[in-house]
Amino acid sequence: MSTGRAGVRDLAIAVGVAAVLLVAGLSADHTTIDSDLLGYPLLAASGLALAARRRAPVAVLAVTGLCAVGYQAVGFDVPAVAFLFAVYTGVRAGHRVVTVVAAVLMLVALPLTALAPPQDLPPGEAFARARGALEVAWLIAAGAAGEALRQAERRADEAERTREETARRRADEERLHIARELHDSLTHQISIIKVQAEVAVHLARRRGEAVPEALLAIREAGREASRELRATLEALRDDGRNPPRGLEHLPELVERARLAGLDTTLTVEGERQAVPAAVDRTAYRIVQESLTNVARHAAAATASVRVDYRPDALAIRVDDDGTATLATAPTPGVGLLGMRERVSALGGRLHAAPRDEGGFTVHAELPVGPPA
Repeated sequence: MSTGRAGVRDLAIAVGVAAVLLVAGLSADHTTIDSDLLGYPLLAASGLALAARRRAPVAVLAVTGLCAVGYQAVGFDVPAVAFLFAVYTGVRAGHRVVTVVAAVLMLVALPLTALAPPQDLPPGEAFARARGALEVAWLIAAGAAGEALRQAERRADEAERTREETARRRADEERLHIARELHDSLTHQISIIKVQAEVAVHLARRRGEAVPEALLAIREAGREASRELRATLEALRDDGRNPPRGLEHLPELVERARLAGLDTTLTVEGERQAVPAAVDRTAYRIVQESLTNVARHAAAATASVRVDYRPDALAIRVDDDGTATLATAPTPGVGLLGMRERVSALGGRLHAAPRDEGGFTVHAELPVGPPA
């Protein structure tokens, strides 16, 4: 329900309750003019205060309670209807403790007002009158109704959040599906175009022929398209909750490897320079996957990570002293295949194989600009 409609509804309820209280006050037993002058305004104020029950439930609870005590004290034997509405609203708004305290105070205060002057009723009659003004059963019913509505609204909110989470999860799944489809349909074709252009340029130069500008443009466009496609695929795979990791996060990666028991070093050579976002992310993933493979499969004690900034390329090398040898070369798994896919999409080169001296090496060169 909109705020405007809710306000109109609350105002209508407040006017209706005030009218009921005033009618009940006209039919109640009260004889003095002074009680009329004070009682009727209190009856009206008690009902009209309900107009603000959504905006200030605790304040309305206090106002309706004080008004009920006031008009009972001057001799108006009228049920505390407005206070019951306030109890319902207070519980529904989540102010259960405050509402219970206010209800207990009302149950104590109403008999005392009947015992005090000017009414000075006998105790039995005073308590009977107070019970008529505010039955405990009414209080329980009002509180229970408010709690039931509050729980129903909470369950409705949870159901809405669940629907939103389901929609987000489906959107993530669709994004991953799109990423896979793009990879399958575009990467292969662009790689073929790029390789054919590279071969044509190489053959033309080998024969001493002039390389057509169009062919050079095709080659450069293929390289750039590979980089852009990789960046697009990374963006599609990213769910927004985990920001992309890059070269600046390599020290954290190396530190985690050390904490896991692998003595790892990081060496950075060359002048640091800005690299394309796709190259930045791919370099991080290569080091991450390489160190993961070392920890899981290499049975190594040490590993070294070397980053070399070159004018036209970024070189990444990860070596370990594990058990791999030339005679027992490991079968490439999903990790190595993923690295080759990333490097190939950027137009780079990857070498992953056992070292002559034992252990394993991963060496990638990622282009960052026009070749020299």
